[in-house]
Amino acid sequence: MSPAKVMCPDYWEDACKGLMKQDRIMRKLIPKFGDGFLTTRGDPFNTLARSIVGQQISVAAAQAVWDRTVHTLKNKVTPARVLACEVEQLRAAGLSMRKVEYIRDLADHFENDRIHPKKWHAMSDEEVIKELTDIRGIGRWTAEMFLIFNMMRPDILPLDDIGLLRAISSNYFSGEPVTRHEAREVGANWAPWRTVATWYMWRSIDPIPVEY
Repeated sequence: MSPAKVMCPDYWEDACKGLMKQDRIMRKLIPKFGDGFLTTRGDPFNTLARSIVGQQISVAAAQAVWDRTVHTLKNKVTPARVLACEVEQLRAAGLSMRKVEYIRDLADHFENDRIHPKKWHAMSDEEVIKELTDIRGIGRWTAEMFLIFNMMRPDILPLDDIGLLRAISSNYFSGEPVTRHEAREVGANWAPWRTVATWYMWRSIDPIPVEY
């Protein structure tokens, strides 16, 4: 499998400057991880398939299952290979039956032009989310991970992300549990760079970036 493309989003430097000016926590946090930035593999199918694999399991478990899935597909994850692969082989890689159904349905959407990736760059965040969440197994969280990790949209606030809520709790509420409403209020101060702030929130609890 090819390594992630190392390309810094063109808005990253401006976003960091803006966030440090707007937010006291970001002012302290960003310099700690100042050399890092969001990276993308750039392949829509891989990003979505990897997000499905990672649903409701730990980052470490998701990585292990993904690695086995990639090996099962002979180191190239494509819609055609997923559809050609026996269900039992995908199950043996560690995917639940439901996730096998989801990843095969995703593959079918790509293989038979039931979605329109070439049009997504001209669509708004919510329009892309709507098209993606029409696919079985892709909820809002998965769609938002796609907007962050594949399209690198600058202003996504994934309020269903447990890691983000935990980081906001730790950094802004002295470890007290936070509601979605409270997280949204904190995030309002990060606009229009909420993706970047979310990335730094994730770093604050796990210095090693996750890849999709």
